[in-house]
Amino acid sequence: MKARLSLYLNAVVLLTLLAVAVGCSKAPTDSQIATDIQNKLNTDSGLQGKQLIVQADKGSVTLSGQVDNDAQRDAAARYASSEPGVKQIVNNLQVAAPAPLQAQAPPPEPSKPSPAARHRRKVSQDRGDSSAQIAQAPPAPEPAPVPAPAAPAPPPPPPPPQKVTIPSGTTLAVRLVDAIDSETATQGQTFNATLNSPLAVDGDTAIPAGYNVEGHVVTVQSAGKFAGQSLLVLQLDRISAAGKYYNIQTDQYKKQGSSRGKNTVEKVGAGAGIGAIIGAIAGGGKGAAIGAAAGGGLGAGAQAVTHGQQIKLPSETVLNFTLQSSLTVVPTTQGPNAGRPNLNTQQ
Repeated sequence: MKARLSLYLNAVVLLTLLAVAVGCSKAPTDSQIATDIQNKLNTDSGLQGKQLIVQADKGSVTLSGQVDNDAQRDAAARYASSEPGVKQIVNNLQVAAPAPLQAQAPPPEPSKPSPAARHRRKVSQDRGDSSAQIAQAPPAPEPAPVPAPAAPAPPPPPPPPQKVTIPSGTTLAVRLVDAIDSETATQGQTFNATLNSPLAVDGDTAIPAGYNVEGHVVTVQSAGKFAGQSLLVLQLDRISAAGKYYNIQTDQYKKQGSSRGKNTVEKVGAGAGIGAIIGAIAGGGKGAAIGAAAGGGLGAGAQAVTHGQQIKLPSETVLNFTLQSSLTVVPTTQGPNAGRPNLNTQQ
């Protein structure tokens, strides 16, 4: 019985020792190796506070970062090689370059006597006058260099021009420069006009009257080809003001002649008809009317002349359009004729 108990105890002890040996022989993980080496580096006073990176992969340890000297680099490698489970060390630590020494200026050269002083000393020696020593004249001081005048500072750049936005829904009254006839006009044909009244924002003029406006013929039908009725649809495209071009989007001016000889004028925009204002034009030549502001605002309208059911819009006809989207411009207070001689002042 005692022998059996002794064998049992011996077996338990052997199993315990075997378990301890297996646990001790287990290889550490890469993370544990890297952490242990990093802790060793942090305990070294020369390596503390340095950005050193330790990477472990299957027993291969890579060190990277920057140290002050080769001694610190070698010490870090020794710490890594002393860690159990490390098979290979890849030392990528960089040694910081020493600060360059400032070059010292050479001592100034002794000043040489002037030619006049050397001549006087030679004459004194030739005469044998040992009692009167001619004092050596000090060298004449060199004139101080005159500093070059500083270049004047460049003027500050001009401030960017302030812009204003003309809101959608603003009415544009234009005066035709080119006559338009439904009998001769073609679809897509461009025409020229001038701004008949200024465009303003909150009472302040943004674009004075007289500047050029361009548009095109959207649709044209001549009488006799479409059940005896003529049709003319116009739209504005852009404004030229103070050397700049601004694309605009307006509603459409539409005029349709009837087979009974009575014309109906309507404005169409965004697919819906809008009432149009067409009035008589004040008398005057074509050159006198182009670029002049309308005396009463936008109420002049347009004069349409129909003959044989054709739609004829003569030069100087005033047409009204409406902005369909806002327009951002650089405001100007001078009209297109600023600086030009006035015929009335020359008489």
